[in-house]
Amino acid sequence: MRARLLAATTALLSASALLAGCGGDDTGDSGSATADGIGPAPTSAPNDAPTLQVETVLDGLDHPWDVAQAPDGTLLLDERAGGFTAVLPDGTSQQVAADLDDLFATGETGQMGLVLDPAFADNRRFYTCQGSVDGGADGGPAIEVVGWTVDAGWTEATRFADPLVGEIPVNRDSGRHGGCRLRFDTDGSMLVGTGDNAIGTNPQDLDTLAGKLLRVDMATGTPTVIGYGHRNVQGVAVQPGTGRVFTAEQGSRVDDEVNLAVDGGNYGWDPVGDGVYDESVPMTDTDIPGAIEAVWSSGDPTIAVCGITFLDGEQWGAYDGLLLLGVQKDTGVLALRLDDQGALVEQFRLPELEDYGRIRTPQLGTDGALYVTTDNGEGDDQLLRVTPAA
Repeated sequence: MRARLLAATTALLSASALLAGCGGDDTGDSGSATADGIGPAPTSAPNDAPTLQVETVLDGLDHPWDVAQAPDGTLLLDERAGGFTAVLPDGTSQQVAADLDDLFATGETGQMGLVLDPAFADNRRFYTCQGSVDGGADGGPAIEVVGWTVDAGWTEATRFADPLVGEIPVNRDSGRHGGCRLRFDTDGSMLVGTGDNAIGTNPQDLDTLAGKLLRVDMATGTPTVIGYGHRNVQGVAVQPGTGRVFTAEQGSRVDDEVNLAVDGGNYGWDPVGDGVYDESVPMTDTDIPGAIEAVWSSGDPTIAVCGITFLDGEQWGAYDGLLLLGVQKDTGVLALRLDDQGALVEQFRLPELEDYGRIRTPQLGTDGALYVTTDNGEGDDQLLRVTPAA
């Protein structure tokens, strides 16, 4: 693992030197962070926005983290404390048996990101990012990306890559800032967003996988650090049509952020302070040479953004192309409209989703519908299906 990191470090240092010379010109940056955030102030949804229909697909859940839809229409979701559930095309749901005896579920860490293999129809593979009680180099807890295969009847998942990526650091005491979102880019490489474990030196340290955006070679499982200076990347989305990668991370006392990923980019989170984890500093320290400012930031107060996805399809009308963000400190889903360069044009809430509490993950399905997991806990969570009303 350390050899891989050192190899990635050389490439990152070279790329960072280039970024220092070009500033934010290639980042889609739309302005400087202020107490009011970046870009235009929030508005109401546009007058020509479609009315949305919200249906409950599944309830009685406890902190469902991620959801993915298979080509046959089946929905697969996981819950932070452990377990997989499949919702079949006929609407019935069932537990998917899986060996999770090694799951490290503490605080914010547990079973987290989930994504299907791009070739799922042929290989029935999917991947999770999850805490492991013995995944560290010293035999203690860590975070791992695990590969699974699921049978045709969606009854049992079996590990085939255990792990695909290992030794991602975790805060062993609290589980704080464990990340960890998985998505595939247009080239078939896996993207992994990680958290900084609430350790101040991690985001700027190129010898650790914590506080980073990783790209994983699926043939070898080798992770390459492609972005650093992150606090807690909980959202990763690939923009349809452009292949641009956007990330979302929860801020400290100010500035939740959405960032445009640039290989070698330093996103400026450096909370070391006087040797402590200083959560009062800006999310992007512009005194760091080449630090890339956000496409969007919340300003103060933060709203604790989480999962992100793009709406795509003519059926969405005026909403087509929006980037949607789950909101956890407040409620609902925030929509961002970006221009052709990836800069922020408009932001507003989706009114129909304001009554469901905290949102962990909005995710566009293969059927063109939006699937949303709530994050209220106490067994009161839901999987929602959102579509434009006819």
